[in-house]
Parts: sequence; structure tokens; C-alpha cells
Amino acid sequence: MRNILLTTAAVGLAATPALAEISDGVVKIGILNDQSGVYADFGGKYSYEAARMAVEDFGGKVLDAPIEVVTADHQNKPDIASNIARQWYDTEQVDSIMELTTSSVALAVQALSKEKNKVTITTGAATTELTGAQCSPLGFHWAYDTHALAVGTGGALVEAGGDSWFFLTADYAFGYSLEEQTANFVKEKGGQVVGSVRHPLATTDYSSFLLQAQSSGAKVIGLANAGMDTQNAIKQASEFGITQGGQKLAALLFTIAEVHGLGLDAAQGLNLTESFYWNRTPESAEFGKRFKERTGVMPNMVHAGTYSAVTQYLKAIEAAGTDETEAVAAKLHELPVSDVFTQNGKVAANGRMISDVYLMEVKKPDEVTEDWDYYKVVATIPGDQAYLDPAESGCPLVK
Repeated sequence: MRNILLTTAAVGLAATPALAEISDGVVKIGILNDQSGVYADFGGKYSYEAARMAVEDFGGKVLDAPIEVVTADHQNKPDIASNIARQWYDTEQVDSIMELTTSSVALAVQALSKEKNKVTITTGAATTELTGAQCSPLGFHWAYDTHALAVGTGGALVEAGGDSWFFLTADYAFGYSLEEQTANFVKEKGGQVVGSVRHPLATTDYSSFLLQAQSSGAKVIGLANAGMDTQNAIKQASEFGITQGGQKLAALLFTIAEVHGLGLDAAQGLNLTESFYWNRTPESAEFGKRFKERTGVMPNMVHAGTYSAVTQYLKAIEAAGTDETEAVAAKLHELPVSDVFTQNGKVAANGRMISDVYLMEVKKPDEVTEDWDYYKVVATIPGDQAYLDPAESGCPLVK
């Protein structure tokens, strides 16, 4: 377990004698994610702080038991993630693991957690398999998934006039899936796909790919990639004057954290989908400003989703009167979700938390009125439209 970042924060009072309702006399939540790689800003230490903030806002205790949050860096490697999760469960009495950026990691830890009879709530990974063929009665998926991104950025953007698309796609399974799902929604809404090109992972020179996209004449260039690949493609598209020429860029997995890192000069006009925006409601703005005071950044959907997931887990323990796994999982399925992340969330039979998502457009620099005021909400996609019908998800738990 060398070279793995592992820290612990105790929030609330010191451990008390074991309580009848709470195993080990303490509720311990693990935030497991990428804290040193390409997704470090996407989730990372900021998701850890979101979890701690949720515990503090809850009062630091549940059923009179103190709450602890532990965190570790899985380095985007399923084997490392599984080893950490196993250690947490077997020797450190962790009750639930959350965040789980990177789909391969989330699937591995969700499967292990089912074996160990523990709840997972994924907020950082995208794959619909978590609530599809590989669903678990103890596994929950919060914040977003590839289906919601495809509906939001694909379907809604066509309705807004972007009816011809060219895809610039990362040449691996995640990119193929994102392109395929988005293309399906483009066509379903009456749009057309005029072409696509695939680039190797971690490409630094996008010039030939962007020239093909530019010459296609497509109204929208869909970026079916993530992390630094997306940032580099957007930066070079700006240098080519692509958006200035009237074509739109659609980042299929991009958040306000990456927009901030890229800068408005390069990101302006970009379309993307998030399920949370700090400046959308008075409640989300108040939360966003508190989060920024604490971390120096505004929360994206992963950070706010982690806050929501931790809060809902604690509400479920409170409602169940115990931290016993099956009882808590039952309450997670039963309770409505209403907090700073969403006011109308619900958990489906396959573990998918269903809430509205938003098609965003990144503002031009002269449209920004305050720090981090980066988005215009172009369209709201109701949760029941954004996410797969549980009956069609492939989850064997859904009758």
C-alpha cells in the first residue's frame, strides 16, 4: 500500500462507546478517487472537502454517533482501488465508499462492496453499467452518467439548432460509447452525423483532427473525450478560430472546474452538460460561495453530488434508526432527494438517482458579471428524460 495518499478527518466529537444502533459506535465514510492524476480537479481533494462539509452541515453526528470521513487516492487503477476498499472494510470499519471517479474503478469497488455487504454511492464515474447489467442492490449512482450527458449535450443541442455533427473521439472504449450514445440522440432529434475522427489517448497535436472537423461544415463538433484531451482540443480549436467561424464545440464530459482551468478565452461558446451549477438558484449560490471560501474553487456537479450523496446517506441512517447495510439501502431507495444539489431527486429501483440536468453554454468574457459566473443555462432536461428508464437499463433488479 506504499505511495497511496491516505488521510483521515474526524468531524464531530471523539468516539463514544458503541451505540446500540450504530456498529462500532461511529459512522465512517470513505471518499475514494483520483487525487494526483488527470481527474484531480474533476473530483479529488475537493470531493473530500464536500463530504466533510456535508458532515459538518449535518451536525457532526447521526443517531448520537460521531461521523468520520477518510480519503485515499486510487490513481485511476481498479486494483489499487480494490485493495484500498478491502483494507477499509476489513480493518478500518468503513461503512460506505463514495465518489469513485473512473468507471473501471467504480465497477470494481461496487462489486467488492456487494460481496462485503456495504453501500457505495458513485458520483465521479460515468458508466451506465453501474445501474445497468452490473447493478447492485447496495450500489447507487449520483450526479450524472453517459446517458444524461448524451441526452443533454446531444439531444438538447439539436433542438437548439445544432442539427449537424462531427465527432472528435478518443480512441478507446469510453470515447466510442460517448460518441455512440450522443450520435443516437442527435439522430433521434432529427439531426445528422456528417463524420468523425478518432485520436489516440493523451494526444498533444489536434491540428489534423480539427481541420477535418472544420472542413466538414458541421454546426457542432462533439468532443467525445475527457480530461486533458478535451482541454487540449478546445485550446487548439480556439487557436484555429473554429468557434469564431460559427461552429460550436460540444464537450461531452466537461465541468466548471475544467472551464476555469482552461480560461474563458478558449472555452467561450462551449456547450456542455452538468447536473449542478452554483449560480442557478439562491440556495446553490449560497452553497457555492461557502464551498469556495473553504476550497478556493466553485463546486462542479461531482463535488456538489458528493455533498448530496453523503447528506442522503446520513438521512437514510437516521430514518432507518441504524447503520445496518440493508436497512440503509432500503431508505436510500425510499427517501426523496432534496438539497442544494437538486430539489426533485428520486432513486430508482436500479440505484440511479434521477434529477434534472442542464445544457450549458460558456459565456464570453465580457458577459461575466462575477467571479466563476461562467455559464448560461440553455435548456433544462427533466430527470426522467435525461436518464435511462430503469426497465430498459438492463439491471436484473428491475422487474
